Amino acid sequence: MIILASASPRRRELLSAMGIGKFDIRPSAHESPLRTDMDEAGAVELIALGKARDISSKADKGDTVIAADTLVFLDGQALGKPRSEAEAKNMLSALSGREHRVITGLAVIADGREYTDAVTTLVRFLPLTEEQIDWYVSTGEPMDKAGAYGIQGLGGMLIEGITGDYFNVVGLPVARLARLLEAAGHKVFSRGQMR
Repeated sequence: MIILASASPRRRELLSAMGIGKFDIRPSAHESPLRTDMDEAGAVELIALGKARDISSKADKGDTVIAADTLVFLDGQALGKPRSEAEAKNMLSALSGREHRVITGLAVIADGREYTDAVTTLVRFLPLTEEQIDWYVSTGEPMDKAGAYGIQGLGGMLIEGITGDYFNVVGLPVARLARLLEAAGHKVFSRGQMR
């Protein structure tokens, strides 16, 4: 059985789009602090691994656990999910007209082995007016997303362009995940749906 250790509907949709026909959803409540004594990609990867280990410790022996964690970084500062509308507005104001990094850490645990990686995408925001920021926050969309925006939704109108993996910004870099699953022994690139 494949287990997705996330409640994110976007990750669920992307996993289905990869042709993985059947998987369980078991969100991890594990929270690891972001380590500041290592590079950003490695630190986000470690958070994802903590989530995967949490669910794997409760799973059956033959199960494969997939976990991911996405953070936005601006000027060396991590921007997670906003805790209030005011915080969302502050994040969007800081991102306005600037480029930032979106890093997703990935972890797969299968047969007692751990496979990890991280993907970085550069995202450039258009300059935003206060009115545009207020409107976007009023939609409610920013409240459950790292950096207070969702590229796949209304937040896409705030973005000038990206360099790198679009799906990484959504929250699950599918190309990199497919390679981790292959390394873990799953036949991702074969006919029929992977189970």
